[in-house]
Amino acid sequence: MAKRAKSLTKPWQRRLRGGADEAASELLASTDVDAALYKYDVSGSVAHAQMLAEIGVLNQRELSAIKRGLQAVAADIETGKLQPDARLEDIHMVIEAALIRRIGPPGRKLHTGRSRNDQVTLDLRLWARDAIDGLVERVRQLQRGFLALTEKHGSTIMPAYTHLQPAQPILAGHALLACVEMLDRDADRLADCRKRTNVCPLGAGAVAGTSIPLDRRRVAGLLGFPAVTRNSIDATSDRDFLTELCFDLAVLAGHLSRWAEDWIIFSSEEFGFLELDDAYCTSSSMMPQKKNPDTLELIRAKSATAVASLVGLLTLTKSLPSGYSRDLQDDKRFVFPAVAAMNSALTVAAGIVRTTKFRPQRMAAALEAGFLDATALAEYLVGKGVAFRTAHQIVGGLVARAAQAAKGLAELPLATLQAACEKIGPDVRKYLGAANVVKRYAPEGSAGRKQLRQQLAFWKKKLTVGRKSPERP
Repeated sequence: MAKRAKSLTKPWQRRLRGGADEAASELLASTDVDAALYKYDVSGSVAHAQMLAEIGVLNQRELSAIKRGLQAVAADIETGKLQPDARLEDIHMVIEAALIRRIGPPGRKLHTGRSRNDQVTLDLRLWARDAIDGLVERVRQLQRGFLALTEKHGSTIMPAYTHLQPAQPILAGHALLACVEMLDRDADRLADCRKRTNVCPLGAGAVAGTSIPLDRRRVAGLLGFPAVTRNSIDATSDRDFLTELCFDLAVLAGHLSRWAEDWIIFSSEEFGFLELDDAYCTSSSMMPQKKNPDTLELIRAKSATAVASLVGLLTLTKSLPSGYSRDLQDDKRFVFPAVAAMNSALTVAAGIVRTTKFRPQRMAAALEAGFLDATALAEYLVGKGVAFRTAHQIVGGLVARAAQAAKGLAELPLATLQAACEKIGPDVRKYLGAANVVKRYAPEGSAGRKQLRQQLAFWKKKLTVGRKSPERP
């Protein structure tokens, strides 16, 4: 026999006989997660009440009582005096029940013209709007950290890698600003998501609106929304804005994970290009000599949370029929952890970047291996009229010879170079070696000093608070 839960009277309960099964009651509850929305539920309810008073549903005495009551309920939740009761299912019912207990009959009028369906999505849009603003600011702070590090160590020459093999010499600032570029796209995506989030659904009701002449645009204006939703069915069932937010966070998490992987490698003893501050490392419970980049590893791990949240929300919504379904109650169980994970990762990442020290000597030593000037030698031959594919073969042969002799290309005798191609002259020495290669990078966006100055100027201007973003360099 089903065990009946001891429940408080719910607004919809008169339609059904008896209380819910105890296990079912637990399944229906979401206060463990949606309690985080209480501030947004209160602010949305205050705006709704104000509008109800303006259209004559509430008088001024009732409006004042509702406003005071909602503020008091919010304060009780904030201080822990009011603990959300799971028997009331969600934070929206918790607040309404507390309001009615506090102010009596006027509290029963607050839900006029409103359904939990449009109420919930309003709260989510208000929450998501703030969440996006906070995320964008954290992304900007991390960008500024990379920019500061570029100004400090940007002129240091280091190897760039493809396939984790030495490729070409670059300025360290070029690698740092690559992170700034990725993060900028993340900020742009989040800001774009905010536009589609920033639409007011209140007034859509359960699915078809209401016969009560609500002033939807008044509520939207009170809550800072520039527009209202156009279709009541879509308004209550739309979770695209949350899915898009999770997508943006998954891409952001991927970028943070790639950066973390780079710095995990570069901070290893084998590379030693940089040294992480002790505040962002741990040691071993067994090996006393260890200094582990655990915070970077956990930032890398947070990408799993973001990607899983996206997949979960896509799966949750993929087969729902038109209109609201209770499945959507679980949307918060995906998006809330994704936002929390990225807020944590971004905050710690900014601290890591702010305190990390570069080790130019180790970078310089790494430039001696891997024939990083091979491409520059091939391009030198192109400048002498040799077809690139031919030049590529010539230099490939010289690299093989240098490797066999355990020498760099710049260390090969001029006669050896000229034996491979008669067009090589004494001026080739000005093209070989990492410093010479970096000096000669020509196109916009390359890894040279001129290009670094251009990029620095652009980012310093864009990331200065209060200034209008310039055009891309």
